[in-house]
Amino acid sequence: MNKKVGIVMGSTSDLEVMKGSFEILDQFGVEYEKKVYSAHRTPEALGAWMAGARQRGIAAFIAGAGGAAHLAGVVASHTTLPVIGVPIMSKAMRGLDSLLSTVQMPSGIPVATVAIDGAKNAALLAIEILAVTDETLQEKLHLFREEQAKKILETEI
Repeated sequence: MNKKVGIVMGSTSDLEVMKGSFEILDQFGVEYEKKVYSAHRTPEALGAWMAGARQRGIAAFIAGAGGAAHLAGVVASHTTLPVIGVPIMSKAMRGLDSLLSTVQMPSGIPVATVAIDGAKNAALLAIEILAVTDETLQEKLHLFREEQAKKILETEI
Protein backbone atom coordinates (compact mmCIF):
# COMPACT_ATOMS: atom_id res chain seq x y z
CA MET A 1 0.00 0.00 0.00
CA ASN A 2 1.31 3.45 -0.90
CA LYS A 3 1.74 5.73 2.06
CA LYS A 4 -0.55 8.75 2.14
CA VAL A 5 -0.76 12.05 3.95
CA GLY A 6 -3.90 13.04 5.82
CA ILE A 7 -4.71 16.73 5.47
CA VAL A 8 -7.28 18.36 7.70
CA MET A 9 -8.31 21.97 8.04
CA GLY A 10 -10.50 23.62 10.62
CA SER A 11 -12.85 25.29 8.13
CA THR A 12 -13.25 25.97 4.44
CA SER A 13 -11.79 29.44 5.02
CA ASP A 14 -8.42 27.66 5.42
CA LEU A 15 -8.67 26.06 1.98
CA GLU A 16 -6.80 28.75 0.01
CA VAL A 17 -3.72 28.33 2.20
CA MET A 18 -3.96 24.56 2.41
CA LYS A 19 -4.11 24.24 -1.39
CA GLY A 20 -0.35 24.81 -1.22
CA SER A 21 -0.01 21.37 0.39
CA PHE A 22 -2.12 19.75 -2.32
CA GLU A 23 0.03 21.32 -5.04
CA ILE A 24 3.31 20.07 -3.56
CA LEU A 25 1.98 16.58 -2.83
CA ASP A 26 0.59 16.37 -6.38
CA GLN A 27 3.95 17.52 -7.78
CA PHE A 28 5.69 14.66 -5.94
CA GLY A 29 2.98 12.10 -6.72
CA VAL A 30 2.08 11.57 -3.07
CA GLU A 31 -1.48 10.48 -2.35
CA TYR A 32 -3.49 12.29 0.29
CA GLU A 33 -6.88 12.54 1.92
CA LYS A 34 -8.29 15.99 2.66
CA LYS A 35 -11.03 16.78 5.15
CA VAL A 36 -12.58 19.70 7.00
CA TYR A 37 -13.08 19.05 10.71
CA SER A 38 -13.15 21.52 13.56
CA ALA A 39 -11.30 20.65 16.75
CA HIS A 40 -14.08 22.38 18.68
CA ARG A 41 -17.24 21.94 16.60
CA THR A 42 -16.79 18.40 15.21
CA PRO A 43 -14.47 16.52 17.59
CA GLU A 44 -16.35 13.21 17.27
CA ALA A 45 -16.19 13.24 13.47
CA LEU A 46 -12.48 14.11 13.62
CA GLY A 47 -11.88 11.21 16.02
CA ALA A 48 -13.77 8.80 13.76
CA TRP A 49 -11.66 9.86 10.75
CA MET A 50 -8.47 9.48 12.78
CA ALA A 51 -9.45 6.02 14.06
CA GLY A 52 -8.87 4.24 10.76
CA ALA A 53 -6.03 6.38 9.45
CA ARG A 54 -3.21 3.87 9.77
CA GLN A 55 -5.30 1.15 8.12
CA ARG A 56 -5.97 3.50 5.18
CA GLY A 57 -2.22 3.94 4.68
CA ILE A 58 -1.81 7.37 6.22
CA ALA A 59 1.76 7.86 7.44
CA ALA A 60 1.70 11.56 8.42
CA PHE A 61 -0.80 14.36 8.99
CA ILE A 62 -0.94 18.03 8.08
CA ALA A 63 -3.41 20.09 10.10
CA GLY A 64 -4.14 23.72 9.27
CA ALA A 65 -6.19 26.04 11.44
CA GLY A 66 -6.40 29.67 12.43
CA GLY A 67 -7.27 31.60 15.58
CA ALA A 68 -7.56 29.18 18.49
CA ALA A 69 -5.66 26.68 16.33
CA HIS A 70 -5.98 23.54 18.42
CA LEU A 71 -6.60 21.24 15.47
CA ALA A 72 -3.05 19.93 15.09
CA GLY A 73 -2.88 19.19 18.81
CA VAL A 74 -6.19 17.36 18.78
CA VAL A 75 -5.02 15.34 15.76
CA ALA A 76 -1.78 14.52 17.61
CA SER A 77 -3.76 13.37 20.64
CA HIS A 78 -5.42 10.71 18.46
CA THR A 79 -2.29 9.22 16.86
CA THR A 80 1.37 8.37 17.21
CA LEU A 81 1.94 9.24 13.55
CA PRO A 82 3.79 12.50 12.79
CA VAL A 83 1.62 15.63 12.80
CA ILE A 84 2.61 18.89 11.11
CA GLY A 85 0.69 22.00 12.09
CA VAL A 86 0.06 24.90 9.73
CA PRO A 87 -0.94 28.04 11.62
CA ILE A 88 -3.28 30.08 9.41
CA MET A 89 -3.16 33.88 9.24
CA SER A 90 -5.90 35.46 11.36
CA LYS A 91 -7.34 38.95 11.36
CA ALA A 92 -7.02 39.58 15.07
CA MET A 93 -3.31 38.93 15.54
CA ARG A 94 -2.06 38.33 11.98
CA GLY A 95 -1.55 34.63 12.71
CA LEU A 96 0.48 34.97 15.90
CA ASP A 97 -2.44 33.51 17.85
CA SER A 98 -2.57 30.57 15.44
CA LEU A 99 1.18 30.06 15.64
CA LEU A 100 1.24 30.03 19.43
CA SER A 101 -1.82 27.75 19.63
CA THR A 102 -0.11 25.27 17.30
CA VAL A 103 3.44 25.34 18.62
CA GLN A 104 2.74 25.33 22.38
CA MET A 105 2.08 21.62 22.85
CA PRO A 106 2.41 19.83 26.18
CA SER A 107 5.29 17.46 26.69
CA GLY A 108 4.52 14.04 25.25
CA ILE A 109 2.25 15.18 22.38
CA PRO A 110 4.55 16.63 19.72
CA VAL A 111 3.41 18.70 16.74
CA ALA A 112 5.93 19.90 14.17
CA THR A 113 4.96 23.45 13.27
CA VAL A 114 5.76 25.36 10.11
CA ALA A 115 5.48 29.10 9.43
CA ILE A 116 2.20 30.96 9.36
CA ASP A 117 0.47 29.97 6.09
CA GLY A 118 3.34 27.51 5.46
CA ALA A 119 1.26 24.77 3.84
CA LYS A 120 3.84 24.13 1.09
CA ASN A 121 6.59 23.55 3.63
CA ALA A 122 4.26 21.29 5.61
CA ALA A 123 3.84 19.13 2.51
CA LEU A 124 7.59 19.08 1.92
CA LEU A 125 8.18 18.03 5.52
CA ALA A 126 5.58 15.26 5.16
CA ILE A 127 7.35 14.11 1.98
CA GLU A 128 10.69 14.10 3.83
CA ILE A 129 9.11 11.91 6.51
CA LEU A 130 7.80 9.48 3.88
CA ALA A 131 11.14 9.56 2.05
CA VAL A 132 12.93 8.03 5.04
CA THR A 133 11.75 4.66 3.71
CA ASP A 134 11.00 5.54 0.07
CA GLU A 135 13.94 5.85 -2.30
CA THR A 136 11.81 7.24 -5.12
CA LEU A 137 10.73 10.16 -2.93
CA GLN A 138 14.33 10.62 -1.78
CA GLU A 139 15.37 11.07 -5.42
CA LYS A 140 12.47 13.43 -6.17
CA LEU A 141 13.44 15.57 -3.16
CA HIS A 142 17.05 15.65 -4.32
CA LEU A 143 15.99 16.80 -7.81
CA PHE A 144 13.60 19.37 -6.31
CA ARG A 145 16.41 20.89 -4.24
CA GLU A 146 18.75 20.92 -7.23
CA GLU A 147 16.11 22.70 -9.31
CA GLN A 148 15.61 25.31 -6.58
CA ALA A 149 19.32 26.00 -6.47
CA LYS A 150 19.54 26.16 -10.27
CA LYS A 151 16.75 28.76 -10.47
CA ILE A 152 18.50 30.97 -7.95
CA LEU A 153 21.90 30.64 -9.61
CA GLU A 154 20.39 31.47 -13.02
CA THR A 155 18.64 34.59 -11.74
CA GLU A 156 20.03 37.77 -13.18
CA ILE A 157 19.47 41.10 -11.53
